[in-house]
Amino acid sequence: MLFSLFAVLAFLSGLASAHFRLLYPEPRGLYVADEEPKFCGGYNNAVSNRTIFPLSGGFFTVNSGHGGWTAGVIISTVQNPTSFDNFSVSGQQQIVGPYAKEEAAGTFCIPLNISAAGIDGATDGANVTIQIVFAGGDGNLYQCADLTLSSELTAPPNATCHNETATDHHGSELSTSTAPSASQTAGSLGLSHAFAGYSAILLGLGGITLLLL
Repeated sequence: MLFSLFAVLAFLSGLASAHFRLLYPEPRGLYVADEEPKFCGGYNNAVSNRTIFPLSGGFFTVNSGHGGWTAGVIISTVQNPTSFDNFSVSGQQQIVGPYAKEEAAGTFCIPLNISAAGIDGATDGANVTIQIVFAGGDGNLYQCADLTLSSELTAPPNATCHNETATDHHGSELSTSTAPSASQTAGSLGLSHAFAGYSAILLGLGGITLLLL
């Protein structure tokens, strides 16, 4: 029985439809809502101007106009990943850390510690691609970012980790909170909204069991 992050996100998401934007790190291409259900949001080739990204203590930022979503990250160490298969090794998706579940709409900063995931090839100086898998109730959506990992970069330049919750899908009436540290885990952000992290997924013939952190 082949399990994937895609299946678990679909299981956790609600019924409301949602699109999302990857704000940081810079995505492969411009946001096109109709392309988001496709691999890497419709952008099949890696970019040449990769984002220098912390090997540990990093984060990614997304914006969603609807609440009730779940997001996770898979990674590829292939130089130019062009399919979902490039994000798996021996049939197992390379998942980076716990995934986040959020009931509110708005902009959210989510910790991303690539080093802690222990992915072969995800080392200092490596070119990698992360794919954000986002489930808002209407199927999985995808956006990719091409990165060069750096152990010397302790904080992303020109990027801040902050959170804004919106009261409606148009993004108005925002309330803002700033994360104390991008290096904190999803379970200890101390924000006004809650991230639900799942540290282990047990597979059995009878189904899927999720263990909460």
